[in-house]
Amino acid sequence: MSLLRIEGISKWFGATQVLYDISFTFYPGQINMIIGPSGCGKTVLLKCIVGLIRPETGKVFFGEIDFLKASSEQRRSILKNLGMLFQSSALFDSMTVGENVAFPLRVFTRQPEKVIQDRVAYCLERVGLAGLQAKYPAELSGGMKRRVGLARAIALTPKYLFCDEPNSGLDPLTARRIDELIQEITQEFQTTTVVVTHDLKSMLDMGQRILFLYQGRAEWQGTRTQLFRELEALPPNLSNFLHASGLIR
Repeated sequence: MSLLRIEGISKWFGATQVLYDISFTFYPGQINMIIGPSGCGKTVLLKCIVGLIRPETGKVFFGEIDFLKASSEQRRSILKNLGMLFQSSALFDSMTVGENVAFPLRVFTRQPEKVIQDRVAYCLERVGLAGLQAKYPAELSGGMKRRVGLARAIALTPKYLFCDEPNSGLDPLTARRIDELIQEITQEFQTTTVVVTHDLKSMLDMGQRILFLYQGRAEWQGTRTQLFRELEALPPNLSNFLHASGLIR
């Protein structure tokens, strides 16, 4: 079971504490959302979970393995089952689209080139970019780059999919298509999907379990149904955040 659990995550940068004792459980087959205003610690928490930043305290369990204490072999096994869609797409400019999508397959597997190319073609078709293997990132729009990034993220059919502000800077139609793709992939493969966003339209459309951060603290967590059922009892910072977005009045 691809359950993901964090316990007591705290993080400092120098003398400044940016995360305070955060615990949460992310479930497979669901869109688990980390929401909150800009600068609240969402991306820092995400980077702590995937190992890009090491927290000062806390545990990160992928299944039963604490990632922060795992052996190099265990960490490699976890990373092989982890897909990441970065806010900037983070494509390699010197590589073609096909080479970008193939990158994790070449790093983590020894599959024959024909198998890799078939998988690349499938992933690009899945995100609506069939036949663009020979293009370079500079030839693509922002929305197309984000979809290539998603194709690369799912190349290894990951158990865990992390998306950092997947809709940032995109027009409404493209943003909606990205949301739909993330939903489809999560449901089809029962992926444990974690989405960091301040876009509450996305939360309303696809968020199932929600963690609200404010100034580095977990101020509320629960399901989307609970969120809207408990509007009158929400913490003031979350209520203000929802009001400012126009989702509630």
